[in-house]
Amino acid sequence: MKQSRSVNFVSHIVLVIYALLVIYPLFFVISSSFKNNSEIFDDPWGMPMSFSFDNYIEAMSNSHIDSYFINSLYISTISTFATILLSTTIAYAVTRMKFHTLSKGVYSLLLLSLLIPPASLLIPLYKMINDFGIYDTPLALIIPYSAFGIPLTVFVIAAFLKSIPLELEEAGVMDGLNTYGLLFRIVIPLTLPTLVTVFILNFIGNWNEFVMANLFISNEASRTLPVAVKSFVDQYNMNYGALTAAITISIIPVILIYSFLQKKIIEGVTAGSVKG
Repeated sequence: MKQSRSVNFVSHIVLVIYALLVIYPLFFVISSSFKNNSEIFDDPWGMPMSFSFDNYIEAMSNSHIDSYFINSLYISTISTFATILLSTTIAYAVTRMKFHTLSKGVYSLLLLSLLIPPASLLIPLYKMINDFGIYDTPLALIIPYSAFGIPLTVFVIAAFLKSIPLELEEAGVMDGLNTYGLLFRIVIPLTLPTLVTVFILNFIGNWNEFVMANLFISNEASRTLPVAVKSFVDQYNMNYGALTAAITISIIPVILIYSFLQKKIIEGVTAGSVKG
């Protein structure tokens, strides 16, 4: 009994230390966003002397962070919904439509594509985007983001679909549902926790993506937030207060999503662990 308590105590200490290591960089960025450059250099680890919103006002008014924020928001959201819609239909096909001879082959190819680093496809992707005439438009990011998110999303959704009893769909067929009815009235409601989880994973990946956003978008008005923050450093000659304010603005959606959907995320992570 004593040994069990000591193990639990050590485990809690390790978890607290880990939590502090993860949280402190976030605290440092947020607290620095309320400081001017002299405060940051004089006391980088301390609290701000006064909570001034001058850095946020400067970031919003002079660097058009609000426009970049909106660009990132709708590009990431549209790409994520497209990925989930396509991945759900693909996962349903490869797990339920066993009669189709290509189902296993498609699933194997999707898993194999997880081994291909996206950076190796930048040159052919750049050429394709130019040939399609969508360079410097939101579609130059929406289409690649949607496509690159499909393999992992299909893998996660398919793993959960395998745990759903076939009897539920058989009952739906008896009630007159066709394939689309089964998908949208039975399968998708049951997989909602998993869909929320993959939504978070894809949205954060799209939101933070920098390389393709920097390569495929050159028009300043169409830039996404990660690219804008990088150019923000040069524009303000390392104004760390304004820079950390811009970074804080960029992490707001991620914090809000985790705050409001935390329960669904946990359900989605554990959803496939128990057979129905």
